[in-house]
Amino acid sequence: MTNLSWIGSLWFALTNITGPFHVYLCGKVGYKWMLGVACILSGFSMMMASISSSIWHLYLTQGVLSGIASSLAWFPCISGPQQWFSSRRGLAVGLAISGSGIGGLVITNVIRAAIESVGYQWSLRILGFMQMGLLAISFLTVKQLNPIPRDVPLIDTSTFKNKSFWVLFSIHFIGNFAFYSPSSFVPSYAESLGLPSIISTNLSGVMSGLMVVGKITNGVLSDYIGRKNVTCMVTIMCGVVCLAVWYTAETAASLWAFVVLFGLFGGGYVTCVSSVIIECVGVELVESANGWLYFAWIFGGLFGQPISAAIIDHNGGSYKGAIIFGGVLFLFAGLMAALLRFMHSGPKLFVKA
Repeated sequence: MTNLSWIGSLWFALTNITGPFHVYLCGKVGYKWMLGVACILSGFSMMMASISSSIWHLYLTQGVLSGIASSLAWFPCISGPQQWFSSRRGLAVGLAISGSGIGGLVITNVIRAAIESVGYQWSLRILGFMQMGLLAISFLTVKQLNPIPRDVPLIDTSTFKNKSFWVLFSIHFIGNFAFYSPSSFVPSYAESLGLPSIISTNLSGVMSGLMVVGKITNGVLSDYIGRKNVTCMVTIMCGVVCLAVWYTAETAASLWAFVVLFGLFGGGYVTCVSSVIIECVGVELVESANGWLYFAWIFGGLFGQPISAAIIDHNGGSYKGAIIFGGVLFLFAGLMAALLRFMHSGPKLFVKA
């Protein structure tokens, strides 16, 4: 099981690790080539995975090749809506990002049914064709507003001079050490309370579904009352919900309350930390900022859950320490979001920012 878990870790790392090179790729080849290669490589990786006979084959196919394909698709699809929309940017980014949640819910069930019907090899091939079809839509629709000059450096550091960038970087870096733990540990937490297995197996799925709702609704809200305002609110509320609701949850009802609240605010966190980027660094630096900020996600994605698991083990199976760890990190990231708002809008509370 440990060997298999490295497939997902490789995929996650490679999806974000190309962030520092994103501007270079955009300048040299542009969105079309990136999405075209992603479309072909994504399907090819699943086809090769379907004929794999060793674990290292899966490392190369589902881990490395699929991760690179995801990276080539992810950055154009997250940067595009930020550039083309202004007054409805929160809604546009929320809808774009919600695709990951909807895809996770729908495709997971499709592949599970396919495995039972035709086996895992053909299921991987079906997944490959699905990915190619969906990425073909992105290839045809996602466009670059301002083409980047071809003579950009391999690693672009132009955003490093922007003070707002470093505050944003701290929000992305710190917040993502806490973000993935609730969906990962809530099912086992339910089991530790002695709740029925049907509840523990459905908690993460419901949370993912509610995150889709949270991504869109908070995106719309941010368009009306300000993206920095909502970024600050949802980040702090993620911490409050962890410390006030999850920490004290001892019954099925209280745990469901946490799942609902964290799904809504956690979805808003993902949308808002993305839609606020262009306001802080400007359209001319948005490609570089996206690359570096999502590069910051790697560390929390790789190490956040293991740290929480180590805290649980150290405390003899008690989740209290891990919940405090995640909640405090969210609150600290929320303070950074408040600082970002103060830098751009001053101390006035009731203004759109």
